[in-house]
Amino acid sequence: MTQMPVDLAQLADRLETRAAAGGRVIAAIAGAPGSGKSTLAEKLIGKLNARRPGMAAVLPMDGYHYDDLYLVPAGLRPRKGAPMTFDVGGLYHTLKRLRDRDEAEVAVPVFDRKIEIARAGARLIPREVAVIVVEGNWLLLNQAPWDGLQPMFDLTVMVDVPEHVLRARLRGRWERLGLTETEIIEKLEENDLPNGRWVRDGSVPADHVIRNG
Repeated sequence: MTQMPVDLAQLADRLETRAAAGGRVIAAIAGAPGSGKSTLAEKLIGKLNARRPGMAAVLPMDGYHYDDLYLVPAGLRPRKGAPMTFDVGGLYHTLKRLRDRDEAEVAVPVFDRKIEIARAGARLIPREVAVIVVEGNWLLLNQAPWDGLQPMFDLTVMVDVPEHVLRARLRGRWERLGLTETEIIEKLEENDLPNGRWVRDGSVPADHVIRNG
């Protein structure tokens, strides 16, 4: 599959056109840690809702992080953010509920990075919302159980960012959160950047690509 480069306005146009045809549209925005996918998703939602209030909502994959109460005893806390540290089944069933569109609203979790906890029921997505933008690292990962998500998406996007840009952004993120230099290097070299390469090399081709960096 050839990935078509798009910009934010073009992506908004495509989603609006699909939504106008009737039914709910679910789009996936995938990318490495630090690629800017969360910011892109929020900008996209803002652009769509500026055209028609209430048209779009975002569903962040990070809300499906397993809690540290499980990750620590399982020995997975240092790899938090890797594919095995998410409740993929929970995300799948939320997507199915959103796809079925037979409830007045669906409550979804949102991850609070400051305290490293997913807040259950932190956002409500009403039935009237026509476009759902799902954003996360592993949405297009070509391995079970993640590959079971792909039929849920009507349109997919990969955010492409050079690794040196990712490194700088991630370092800035951890510095702002007060980590020591040793902790920053550990996070970058043992988790974030390996995860970024995994996203790059292990994802199925998206419908579109956005260059961000």
